[in-house]
Amino acid sequence: MNKTENFSPNSAEARDIAHHLHPYTSPAMLKEKGPQIMRSGSGIYVTDADGKEYIEGMSGLWCASLGFNEPELVKAATEQMQNLPYYHSFTGKTVDPAIDLAEILIKIAPEGLEKVFFCNSGSEANDTAIKMVWYYHASIGKPEKKKIISRKRAYHGVTLAAASLTALAYVQDGFGLPLDFARHTSSPHYFQDAHDGESEADFTARIMRELEEMIEAEGADTIGAFIAEPLMGAGGVILPPEGYFQALKPILDKHDILMIADEVICGFGRTGNMWGSQTYGIRPDILTCAKALSSAYLPISAVMVSGKVAAGVEEQANRLGQFGHGYTYSAHPVPAAVAKRTMELMEERDIVGHVRSVSPLFNERVAAMERFESVGNTRSVGLIGAMEFVAEPGTRIKMDPAQKFAAKAMAVIQEHGVILRALPVDGIGFCPPLITTEDEINLLFDRVEKAMPVIDGMAAEIRG
Repeated sequence: MNKTENFSPNSAEARDIAHHLHPYTSPAMLKEKGPQIMRSGSGIYVTDADGKEYIEGMSGLWCASLGFNEPELVKAATEQMQNLPYYHSFTGKTVDPAIDLAEILIKIAPEGLEKVFFCNSGSEANDTAIKMVWYYHASIGKPEKKKIISRKRAYHGVTLAAASLTALAYVQDGFGLPLDFARHTSSPHYFQDAHDGESEADFTARIMRELEEMIEAEGADTIGAFIAEPLMGAGGVILPPEGYFQALKPILDKHDILMIADEVICGFGRTGNMWGSQTYGIRPDILTCAKALSSAYLPISAVMVSGKVAAGVEEQANRLGQFGHGYTYSAHPVPAAVAKRTMELMEERDIVGHVRSVSPLFNERVAAMERFESVGNTRSVGLIGAMEFVAEPGTRIKMDPAQKFAAKAMAVIQEHGVILRALPVDGIGFCPPLITTEDEINLLFDRVEKAMPVIDGMAAEIRG
């Protein structure tokens, strides 16, 4: 690729464009505008190479829960690097940080989860969960239970198996996905998908009937698990409608279908409890987590499994001679040490209690965005929320996707000093670090509100 003529040949921007293939980025746009290079961070703020400071209203990618310069995590990484910078967990070996971290996680886990397997990302964790589902069912004589049911608009990662469960076109288009084990049932997005006049409870009942019809059509003896985020993050910050998970559990139990809770975004205090499963009354057989596990300072993820699943996996592994799955960096001592210290800081500083104390203000400021003409719906819980745009005020009518309205709105908001994220429901997500104070919440939304007249004007221009 030729260096763009818009930048001097030896600039960081030109060198990046020449050699770096960016995720979730248009190469043409990157060549035209160049990358935005971030140089430093402090608390909830990040500063780019031009010296402009922003409120990082998305915690990076829903992940930097303790902010961008926590010295205790730097210290934990440095000390472990000096002591033992790497070792593996194959053939019965392990390291002290992994032992300690596993113990901490099981202690705080939802009831019934008893064992931990470490990976490096949310995608790897969900791939591992899929393999464990297959391995478990094979161990109890039901190897045909291979299908995994996800939901439309779900996001579960981008590796081959996880991306098959992600039901968003931009993750699958061009890759020959989804693979044939994946099935997708109705999205729980009440605002967009409810019938006119349908209550939340009636909406839940209808989509549960649709799930049961899918199970009957596919054959329950071919379905191994159902995977769901407690609330759908990257798919649109979609909160479950009234009674959703309470209605789901009996259906799964009836058909011997395991429940996987994808807590990659929701885990570690984001929803006002340690786990989104606790917020929404989920009893998972398998739970995956990542992101805030280390406050995103180093890559690490985990899969926690129930005693039933662990016993089945271990029995099958004993029959075969070993559990033939693992990664070079599973339970890597440095990320494990940072994750351990992250968990300790969450307890020492009562981060979950802090989220509960500031979330009423956060929820109030999110809800207040509905007064702007372009915003049709808002929703939030804990310190995560969204506003969803509409083409006509007071309706559910969506704008033409070709307009890429949310992406344009996100750019306007960034010009006002806040980094947020466009969502595929044509909305904007809010997910500030868990350490955000009430004053910082007000500053974040004050800046967003100053951008809204421009955004409303853009919407009015589209309407003509």
